Amino acid sequence: MRAAMLEQFGQPLAVRAVPDPVAGPGEVLVDVLATCVLPYAADVFGGGRKYPLEPPVIPGMGGVGRVISAGPDATRLRPGDLVWCDPTVRSRDDARTPDITLQGWSSRGEGGLRLSRYFHHGSFAERMVVPTENAVPLGDVDAEDAARWASLAVPLVPYGGLLAADLRAGETLLVSGATGNFGGAAVAVGLAMGASRVVAPGRNRAALTRLRDLFGDRVRPVELTGDAEADRRAMHAAGGGPVDVVLDILPPAADPRLVRTAAMTVREFGRVVLMGGVGMLGGPDLALPYPWLMRNSVTVRGQWMCPRTAVAGLIELVRCGLLDLSAETVTTFGLAEIAAAVEHAAAHPAAFDRTVVLPQRRSPLTE
Repeated sequence: MRAAMLEQFGQPLAVRAVPDPVAGPGEVLVDVLATCVLPYAADVFGGGRKYPLEPPVIPGMGGVGRVISAGPDATRLRPGDLVWCDPTVRSRDDARTPDITLQGWSSRGEGGLRLSRYFHHGSFAERMVVPTENAVPLGDVDAEDAARWASLAVPLVPYGGLLAADLRAGETLLVSGATGNFGGAAVAVGLAMGASRVVAPGRNRAALTRLRDLFGDRVRPVELTGDAEADRRAMHAAGGGPVDVVLDILPPAADPRLVRTAAMTVREFGRVVLMGGVGMLGGPDLALPYPWLMRNSVTVRGQWMCPRTAVAGLIELVRCGLLDLSAETVTTFGLAEIAAAVEHAAAHPAAFDRTVVLPQRRSPLTE
């Protein structure tokens, strides 16, 4: 089969002929129909993100596959089924605190790194092997829509954060980083989950206007000024007072003071979930005042990716029409154009811009 290989950090991905993967017990072999290229992929492949990814490796963060074969532990999957290949792989020998790897992308801790050496290769290939539980049926969807479904890789991240926050219908949500690729998805997912209003702070006026145009009055944009107190007051006003939930999903280069200002808009007994990258590359860390946290009974928690059940839940939000993917601009490339795809993704990091590779074909196409 053909695959895009990262042979060492700082070098472009190379499309090579490699042996077909072979599925073992508890695994599923799929043809990869579509896989999303994240906007920061070039930083990962260049080594700037310092991810614990060990070349040579076929990268890629999950996607849509067609089942070729499944082992005897799969009682419902059948050859030909369309599935979402969840990249979040968990060790099976500790149900409470499993080690985690993002197949073909990253990992957490020494155990996650060990796991990544087995589930090493990702989705930038014509075929891949995933654990049985990571092949999640998409149901009765048209294979022609695989590119759009592959973009679930983006909203799946903030969906995990909003599940961790226990966001409930009718609550107010503030998305810190709302104008970015993941942040825009967080706004859409929050609305799909029933948020009464979503406060969307950011500096990009055009991006804020687009969010309002797409979602109407339930989105309350706030153009940030850099004055922390003024920005906090503006976010309070947009939320109708202190908000119920704050989700931070800012990138590593963001100033932690932006996170602090957003977090401190939350109400007494409110919840703050941290999913972004602040501090991952060094620099100042986030500081929140102990007395404020304690006296207001504020819950602060981190969340990396999402629980296993989240994938099926997000699929149902799309299938029932609560989460509408039609507003996304999906640009597709064949596997041979992987370098162009990575470049395109980096140049189009805005909310609802998606770059997708279709490993079974070669020609680029904008949908």
